[in-house]
Amino acid sequence: MIRTLGLYFFRRYMMTALWFFLGVIGITYLIDFTETSGRFDGLPGYSLGGVLFLTALRLPLILQQTVPFIGLFVGMATLISFNRKSELVVARAAGISVWQFMAPFLIGAALIGLATTLIINPLAAWGQRQSAQIQSDWRETADRSKPAPIPWLRQSSGDVDVAIGANTVLEDGTLLMDAVLLHFDKEGRIVLRQDARTATLKDGYWLLTDVTENRPGEIQKRLAETRVPTNLNAEFVQQRLVQPDSVAFYDLFRKIEVARSFGLSPHALETQFHSLLSLPFLMIAMTLIAATVSLKFSRINQSRSVILGGILSGFVLYVVTVLVRAFGSSGVMPPYVAAWVPVVVAMALGATILLHKEDG
Repeated sequence: MIRTLGLYFFRRYMMTALWFFLGVIGITYLIDFTETSGRFDGLPGYSLGGVLFLTALRLPLILQQTVPFIGLFVGMATLISFNRKSELVVARAAGISVWQFMAPFLIGAALIGLATTLIINPLAAWGQRQSAQIQSDWRETADRSKPAPIPWLRQSSGDVDVAIGANTVLEDGTLLMDAVLLHFDKEGRIVLRQDARTATLKDGYWLLTDVTENRPGEIQKRLAETRVPTNLNAEFVQQRLVQPDSVAFYDLFRKIEVARSFGLSPHALETQFHSLLSLPFLMIAMTLIAATVSLKFSRINQSRSVILGGILSGFVLYVVTVLVRAFGSSGVMPPYVAAWVPVVVAMALGATILLHKEDG
């Protein structure tokens, strides 16, 4: 009986999750399409089909970020539905404990989190790289003159130091779009500024195209192409400029090892790795929070204040999780602590509340 009932609960949970995913995908796609078309309308490469494709590329990353909330709402909706039909009352009357009929929901939540880590995340990383390439191709010509927000790289070549920045990083850091190179002398004075449409890392040099050169006291010079010597290699630059969101789960461990071999800080990558590992358990924590506010039987409607409390609790957990992960990425705390502690605390808190309510 327990096996049959568990399969029934699991099937209902997964069907509810499917409908929530379809709803979130539809709403997210429409909102992001509207926002994207508004930003790129009028650019030379703009087209309706291109915006539709760009929005589809960005969708997995947005969906990955909303999965914890989907887990919370799916758990609440499924349990409230069972309560309104008195199915949980019947299960309790048959001698089935809360932990037995909650097991299918927890297993379903863990499977959704696992699928997000193994399937949605690699799609999101690939889509992030492809969408960056498309957006770079659509950038207006006027944007080329905008300086880079921060210098991402610094290289020393003889008596000259060069700070390199860009508005867009492509091909794992070996292709910089709208690049700015600032050349400094021994005294730290800028002796040359180069604004380039692209900067491509080759073997021993940066290849700059569509370059504007400015030297103090001299007339501006424009060059179709020029080279800047460098002692940086492609693997170092890729690792230095890599964004954790653009790295698939399967490649994170290798990227972490490469970062350590170059003496670079791997905190951001390690935090991303542990966050993806802990995602199934975060889904379980969200489901436990949903259970704490949805298991009480109500013949007509659940208490609005109780449901609102569950939503707020899930929102607070998500905000705390993101905040602590930011501490882990910056190196303030160990990455595994930043990723796992909020999840473990939330799971323990949800289990404690259920034990108090159901088992006294």
